[in-house]
Amino acid sequence: MSYQTSFADLDYNHKKRLTRREVFLNEMEQTVPWSKLIALIEPAYPTSGRRGRQPMPLASMLRIHRLQNWFSFSDRQMEDALYEIDSVRRFAGFGSVTEALPDETTILNFRHFLEKQKLTEKLLETINGHLKEQGLLVSQGTMVDATIIHAPSSTKNKDKSRDPDMHQTRKGQQWYFGMKIHVGADVNSGAVHTVTTTAANVADITELPKLLRDKDQVIFADAGYTSDEYRRRARHLGLRWCVNDKRKPGKSLSSNQKKRNRKQSSIRARVEHVFRVIKQQFGFQKTRYRGLEKNASQVNLLVGLANLYMLRRQLMAA
Repeated sequence: MSYQTSFADLDYNHKKRLTRREVFLNEMEQTVPWSKLIALIEPAYPTSGRRGRQPMPLASMLRIHRLQNWFSFSDRQMEDALYEIDSVRRFAGFGSVTEALPDETTILNFRHFLEKQKLTEKLLETINGHLKEQGLLVSQGTMVDATIIHAPSSTKNKDKSRDPDMHQTRKGQQWYFGMKIHVGADVNSGAVHTVTTTAANVADITELPKLLRDKDQVIFADAGYTSDEYRRRARHLGLRWCVNDKRKPGKSLSSNQKKRNRKQSSIRARVEHVFRVIKQQFGFQKTRYRGLEKNASQVNLLVGLANLYMLRRQLMAA
């Protein structure tokens, strides 16, 4: 991204201190494979807008979409941020507020474009392909896990109903309404190679086969994935079954089972890092859209961005 240098730019570039947001954006500037992502989207991107107007530059719209997901901005909040926050506007490729900045409708239309063209899953694949080229995401072991994302349970909306794609489930003594993100993550790097989304009431273990790679040799998971049937299948396929043992009703785990669980958990626990980034760093704790398809589209983007964030040190060093 480039624009003509002004006196304001010179003043900005000689600031005595960078904010945490500016440090983060500088890291993402170096980490995200921008050219590969643009090359993926460009063939489908419109060359003319409504009434013959030139569309916003693809590079800027892609960066704005990334900013939305990093900082959990709504379309209106994203438009406001372009006017209010200097570092955000510069990252998107605009020098000043006097330029023609995209409004919330343009930002909304770009997200709908990605959804309609089903590009978000391909964007995740492109990011993971980039990680493999850098020697990451190449082990032959997978850690699996799932997390619940809340959805609005209120019926005070236009349809007078809750989202039909979302369901409630019980975890411990607590009931939750929403969806689940299921991930398969690389044992060595911790980056997610496969992700699926379901309603919250879908059992974790039903998604297990979808989260494994053909060349995997070992599976790590918590006790929620305990299954004699799946364990037999895994052994038949030559896979090491490193899934924690579950305590049976009325019985306690043996000392050997507890020791094995602790050892396996020390490895498996790293799969939860991606959920921390998505929920805490990027603020995705509640669904913003109705329906699994739209939310799955956002999840693909967030997982790809989380992979880059978690491995940014290695990528910047490379």
